[in-house]
Amino acid sequence: MHIEPGLVDGAKIVLSYATALGALGLSAKASIGMIKKDGLLSLIGRSSLTTLLVFIFFQVMPHHAVGVSEVHFILGSTLFLMFGPAAASIGLISGLLIQGVLFAPIDLPQYGMNVTTLLLPLFAMSALSRRIIAENTAYVDITYQQALKLSLTYQGGIIAWVAFWVFYGQGFGAENMSSVATFGLAYLSVVLIEPVLDLAVLAGAKSLNRFKHSSLLETRLFN
Repeated sequence: MHIEPGLVDGAKIVLSYATALGALGLSAKASIGMIKKDGLLSLIGRSSLTTLLVFIFFQVMPHHAVGVSEVHFILGSTLFLMFGPAAASIGLISGLLIQGVLFAPIDLPQYGMNVTTLLLPLFAMSALSRRIIAENTAYVDITYQQALKLSLTYQGGIIAWVAFWVFYGQGFGAENMSSVATFGLAYLSVVLIEPVLDLAVLAGAKSLNRFKHSSLLETRLFN
């Protein structure tokens, strides 16, 4: 979902700084809450794992340019369920930055847009989870329908933000609309796969029940 260089430039790119600050603010709020609940070391440990995973998702796993952006398996809902919103957001922030600095410096001017596109759907998904998953339900016990709703919220949010940046930067020309539609259709294929991966990961997590009190995993995963 990397925003391609040149899609938003000049004075318009200033908006991405403001939206990124808002997204980073949500991450900071979630992180403070996690520190109060689980401790600083837990946040550091989980964030280190999510940063490594995000880097692998973006740089190592297959990704293809489609339309106005790239299609990645970000597995945002998996990160959220396994490690919680704070660690997932820090992993997305840090993993994306490391990937850009080391392998794609051309993407750094678009960092604010990419952070916004990744984080705001994450926190929308987090809010939705509190509505559709009962408090007495552990994440390892969620249904396919619940996993699908989470994935649709996250991936749909990414598609919406990519479309926003394209139309904001380049207007509503026929070519732009066609490119956004092509990207959106390609990205929706991820939605069909991600819930299955979520449930597979959660099923595997059940075998890790002895780690139910580990500070490296989201406490809600088993409880």
